[in-house]
Amino acid sequence: MNTTKIGWIGLGTMGIPMSQQLVKAGYPVTVYNRSKEKEEALKHEGADIASTPAALLQQTDVVIIMVTDDNAIREIFSGENGLLSVGTTGKIIINMSTVSPAISKEMADLCSKQGNHYLDAPVSGSVKQAETAQLVIMGGGDEKVFEQVKPVLEKMGKMAVHIGETGAGNTAKLAINTLLSFHTQGLAEAVILAKQNGVETETLLNLINNSALANPFMKIKGDAILSNNYKPAFSLKNITKDLRLAKDIGLATPMGEAVLRSFSDAEAEFGNEDLIAIKKHLEKE
Repeated sequence: MNTTKIGWIGLGTMGIPMSQQLVKAGYPVTVYNRSKEKEEALKHEGADIASTPAALLQQTDVVIIMVTDDNAIREIFSGENGLLSVGTTGKIIINMSTVSPAISKEMADLCSKQGNHYLDAPVSGSVKQAETAQLVIMGGGDEKVFEQVKPVLEKMGKMAVHIGETGAGNTAKLAINTLLSFHTQGLAEAVILAKQNGVETETLLNLINNSALANPFMKIKGDAILSNNYKPAFSLKNITKDLRLAKDIGLATPMGEAVLRSFSDAEAEFGNEDLIAIKKHLEKE
C-alpha cells in the first residue's frame, strides 16, 4: 500500500476520475469539495472527507487541486479556512488546474514563504483519458519536488514531464489548448462546408479518420457530431476561458484572435455544452 497521504480538492468532471485513480492505487486519499454530494462518491470508494481546505492540508502530505479558474485557486489558498490560513509547513501542493502562469507564480511565492512547495501540473486529455489513467501531465516548479511526487502523478497519466520553472506547465497547457481550439473550429467548419455542398457528414468523417489528419480528437468529436451528443467532456466556456488566458500571455496571431472571437461569440448560448458545440453556433451564422 502507498503511504503518502493525498489530499484532493475539486471533484468536477475531471477531478472525480483522477482522484479515483489514486484511491485504486492504494493511496490514503482525503477529499474536499464545495458541493458535498460529490464527496460521497469518493467516500464510498474509501476516501476520507475534510471539512475545509485548511483541515485537508493538516491531514495530508500532498494536496492536489483540480478546479476551474484563477478565482477558485485564490479562494482555495487565501480564503477563509484556505490552505494558507493554518501556517502548516513541509507540504507539497500540486495545482493540476488549467490556470494562468501568473496565479501559479503568486501562489508558489505564498507557499514558499510558509515553507511549503507548489507545483503547477496541468493535464492534456479529457474524461476518457482521466478514467483510463492516460493523461499527459506537464509540470512547472522545483524539479526535485516534481520527481518526488512523480510516482503519484504517474498513477493518473501515461506521461508526467517536468517542463521548467513555476508557470511553465501552465504555459505549455495554454499552448496545447490553443491548438485544440484550432482543431475544434476547423473540424466544425469542414463538416459545415461539406454538408452545404452535398457531402454527408458521416462520409466526410470517414475520409478524415482514414487520412493523414486522423487523430483521437477528430474521432471522438466526429462521433459526438454524428450522435448529436454535446454533453461536455470539455465545455465550450472552459476552452474560451483558456483562450483568454492565452491572450493574456501573448496570443495575438491571426488564427488565435479569430478562434477566440468565434468561441466568445458562442459562449452565451453554448457555453455549458461540449466545445464541439461551436458547430451549432457556426450553423446559425
